[in-house]
Amino acid sequence: MQGLLIYLVIGFNYLVVFYYAVFNLLYTVLLTISLFVILRYIQRIKYVPFKDYRHSPETPPISILIPAFNEENVILKTIQSALSIDYPVFDVIVINDGSEDKTLQRIIDAFQLKKIDLVYRNILKTKTVRGFFFNPGIPNLLLIDKEKGGKADALNCGINLSKNPYICSVDADSLLDREGPLRLMTPVMESNIPVIVCGGVVRVLNGITLENSTIKEINLPKSALSMFQIVEYLRAFLFARVGWDIMNSNLILSGCFTLFNKAAVLEVGGYRPGHITEDMEIIVRLHRYYLKNKKPYRIKFVSDPICWTEVPETAKMLGRQRRRWHIGLMQSIFQHKAMLFNPRYGIIGLLVFPYYVCFEMFGPLVELLGFITVLLAYIYGLLSFQFLVLFLILAIFFGIFLSTIGIFLEELTYRRYPKWSHLFKLLLYGVFENFGYRQMNSFWRTQALFKYLIGRREWEYVKSKGTGPEKKEKQK
Repeated sequence: MQGLLIYLVIGFNYLVVFYYAVFNLLYTVLLTISLFVILRYIQRIKYVPFKDYRHSPETPPISILIPAFNEENVILKTIQSALSIDYPVFDVIVINDGSEDKTLQRIIDAFQLKKIDLVYRNILKTKTVRGFFFNPGIPNLLLIDKEKGGKADALNCGINLSKNPYICSVDADSLLDREGPLRLMTPVMESNIPVIVCGGVVRVLNGITLENSTIKEINLPKSALSMFQIVEYLRAFLFARVGWDIMNSNLILSGCFTLFNKAAVLEVGGYRPGHITEDMEIIVRLHRYYLKNKKPYRIKFVSDPICWTEVPETAKMLGRQRRRWHIGLMQSIFQHKAMLFNPRYGIIGLLVFPYYVCFEMFGPLVELLGFITVLLAYIYGLLSFQFLVLFLILAIFFGIFLSTIGIFLEELTYRRYPKWSHLFKLLLYGVFENFGYRQMNSFWRTQALFKYLIGRREWEYVKSKGTGPEKKEKQK
């Protein structure tokens, strides 16, 4: 019995090393693709007159949808930011999803809104709408008050009221770059194939100095957790999403800043209430619908439009967010499991879905158990020192390499963090994140895996503290 146990432990350790080897190989491929794509894109946008679309009558109008639940600390800055974008024709629709704090009243008071009567066509079935609020002096702002139904339900409500052919979902704790929506629309205008979704880059708002809801000065946050998330976001957006984009295979575009063709969203029945990560689920559903019906389409990711969003600064809130994201990922995978290894869905069915199952869904469990078993096996003499070094290279030092490359890629291209002190601090945290932060993330995601398997799939609410906009405004 003891011999069998030792055999299983050693076998699992070899499986862990194989897992890291394959994962690192895939990420290296994505890194290589991303490097060439981003550098080529940087050269191309110098000569693409995207700003001409600001004055073009052919630029489609958009509706910016901002669902809000208990966001009294941040909602005003988000609305002001949305109203300040540089775009020819747009409106902003804020959906108060049954907030229990002062979110509704703060919006009404700040923008001097009055209750009005509107005809509401419940095309996508939603919870009951309680009222509409409007100010003729701000004709492109509409506030909807409805019963609580969740973010997906609130977005569907906004879609029902929108009159424009494109919608842009924005989280209530996020700020838009003034040119962000126009840059998102650029691939739609230039493509010969219908672009039904276009997502942009998300950056961390914590530590940013604001003035009148616009970025005045970019600084790094003092919180270590926020710093780790900056490095994580750089790696995720500049590697994975750029790499998958070249194959039209992105399954995740951030719900806090994504442009949709409204007709495409209506064609698949809108957002699906009950899903914890409604942004991933609708992207997967759009892929599935268009591939199944053999319709030409593109789901694009653009690496320069920026949305700044507040990230959690406490382990409690960050753990809630990561568990929620992972449960939502599993919901989407199981909901669309028919795509797995199905040649009907091309590269998504044969490569991307298996990647998400092996490395995103079960990866955290393998990583967490891998660190424990490999270290214990080495301590008890079951593995050689050479094997331990190989594991550390694949699990730790390659992670440091990827983080470092991601930071340098940001520095060589967009330079959103302009100071040399920013670069050195980011590089330092790019090293440190591999010693504790990544393992903590794996622990939270493993918790989510077991919670999902036993049927506990509730939404874990992450409260926005307003550390970006509100705090900086008070310091003025």
